[in-house]
Order: sequence, then structure tokens, then C-alpha cells
Amino acid sequence: MDKQTINNLNVNGKRVLVRVDFNVPLDKAGHITDDTRIRAALPTINHLRAQGAAVILMSHLGRPKGVDPSQSLKPVAARLSELIDAGVAFAPDCVGAEIEVMSRALGSGGVLLLENLRFHKAEEKNDPTFAKQLSALGDVYVNDAFGSAHRAHASTEAVAHFLPAYGGFLMARELNFLGKVLTNPARPLVAILGGAKISDKLPVITNLLPLVDKLIIGGGMANTFFKAQGLAMGDSLVEDSALEAAKAILGSASDKLVLPSDVVVADKFAADAATQVCGVNEVSAGWRILDIGPKTAEAYADILKSAKMVVWNGPMGVFEFPAFANGTNKVAVAVAAASEAGAITVIGGGDSVAAIEQSGLADKITHISTGGGASLEFLEGKVLPGVAALS
Repeated sequence: MDKQTINNLNVNGKRVLVRVDFNVPLDKAGHITDDTRIRAALPTINHLRAQGAAVILMSHLGRPKGVDPSQSLKPVAARLSELIDAGVAFAPDCVGAEIEVMSRALGSGGVLLLENLRFHKAEEKNDPTFAKQLSALGDVYVNDAFGSAHRAHASTEAVAHFLPAYGGFLMARELNFLGKVLTNPARPLVAILGGAKISDKLPVITNLLPLVDKLIIGGGMANTFFKAQGLAMGDSLVEDSALEAAKAILGSASDKLVLPSDVVVADKFAADAATQVCGVNEVSAGWRILDIGPKTAEAYADILKSAKMVVWNGPMGVFEFPAFANGTNKVAVAVAAASEAGAITVIGGGDSVAAIEQSGLADKITHISTGGGASLEFLEGKVLPGVAALS
């Protein structure tokens, strides 16, 4: 990574303002239901504390329209305190004279968590005045929130113009592994793209096709490719507006693009639907494709056996329904097996992460990205504002 990280930084006696991604799910009672994002930030927080810094943490949570107590970060402060086995002070706001006093009173190794950044509209507007107020809380800025790096917000972009700006350990790890896919992949490099809509992944497909050895397609997005080939899709999800783009990709992909040969179809979109397996050219009227078929899953697993690097984004079917989770689960097992055989495996955020965790194989994967939208935009070849702003 051609960015400065906290490894290049002497923080002893300094106040370090850290952008983290604590956008965690809360239940109706305000309890955290998954603390993965909090735990992902611990290496950076613990390192800064051990080096003698006072650590001021800032994050957003949800999409509040102004101040909303149901989306306060206060429960996160309590959970973080448990995880680091130390007190975490909680600020009632994220800017202002009172918060500045709190930041300056913080001792070496102390931790202060600011209230939800998005309680202020200026955060999402990338307002420089708001960013300057945030910068008054620290001597140095660290961005460890890759999941928000694709957004040019005050806490991810503008604040870096007021303070020396460094990447945290999580940010560095994300850029290292995703960067290898684009610039220095081990070969064969196999990309797996799934999900419902081809329009969501068109820029990624276009950017990755020249780079990969094989690009495996699954999920609803495969249907648009099938229709572009003239196949009947019954009641399957198809994006007619993307048919010309699909035809262009098919025409330029050579043998790199790999599509399903058989599929699991259902008579309705429901967990209890009647199902059957058929070839991709045998989808009857009234039926819809909801998963890749067993022969396809086997073929994809065979391709992955020889891979030295794998990047995966998007499920192979409607894996939320057990009847249509087999394709995704088979691919998860194959990706994990590739890891164990020495391949570098990268899961690119979103539903793929849920799928790999659901399969119980997350610990077998080399790197699981914390940023769904950010990882997709990175793989598209876009410059992420929160990354570009770092020193």
C-alpha cells in the first residue's frame, strides 16, 4: 500500500482521532446483535493505546435524520469497554467545546467514543467547517473504516486535510489483499460474482475480465446472460435493460466467463416452493431460477481446485432459503478448500460474508472484507475518497 500507516507513526503523548466503522446491528431493545465490526478495529485501538496515545473514536450508525436516541453509539461504548477490558468514555456529541475539553482531558491509553456522526447533516455533506471541528479533537488522524472509505464524508475525507492522515491496520489489510487482486495476483486468479442484478456488477465484470483467468457467474445475474444468449427464462429475474451489455461481455469474454450449465428452479419465490433441477435451456413458463444446479456447483469446485487466488462477491442463489442455499454452500466449501491448499482467498463483503459465516468456514478464508460497497467500488477500479485522502 502506498499510504502511510500507524506503523510509521509515533503516537506517544498524542491525541489520535480514529475513524472506525461501528455501524453495528441493534435489536429493538438497543442491544448489539453482531459485534464483528467492533472487534475488527481492536488491533488498531490496542496498538495506539499501547504506544501511549489518547484514542478518540468516531463512527456513524444507521441513517438517522437528525438526532435519534435509538441510533446512539452508547451501546457500542459499553461493548468496546468489555472487549478492551478498560473504561471507554462516551461523548454526548461529536463536536463542540465540551467535546474538545473531553478529548484534552483524556490520558495516555484512554479511549473516548464520540456520538453518532450522522446526527449532524454536515457529516454526509463533507462539510469542511464540520471537519475542522472534528480535527480539533486530535493531533493526528487515522482512518480504519474501509467500509466507509468509498464515501466522501467529513470524517473520511475532509478531516484528512486538517491533520496528518494515516491508515489503520484494518484499512491496510483491506488495501493489501484487495489490491493484490488488481495489481499482483497469484495465478490462476479466479473471480466469483453472484447476486441478483447484473447492473450492480457490470463495472466489476468489465474491470476484472482482463485481469482474471476465470470469472465464475452465479445468482440471478446469470439469468440476464442466458436471455442474452436467446434462452427462455420463464419467470426468472432478468434485467432487460442490461441485455445489450451482457451480449457485449459474452462477445469479448472468450473462454474466461463461466456460466451455469444446470439450475434449480422453483414454481414461486418462497422457502416452501416446489423445486426441480434442469438445464439452463429447459426453464419452463411459470418457473424461476433460484440457485445453480449440482453439476454447476461441481464444475465450479473443480475450477477452484487449481486456483492460487480467489476473490468472491455475491451468493450463487437465494441462500436465505435452505432449498436454494446448496450452490452457495458448495462454493463456500470449495473456496475454503482452495485456502487450505495454499490459495489466497478474499471474500468481498456483503452477502458473501453472511454466506461464508453461515457455512462455518470463515476461519478458513485468508481475508474477509468489512466493506461491501467499498470493496465492490475498489474492484471496479474506482479511487476511494477515504483512501485517496490518506498521506
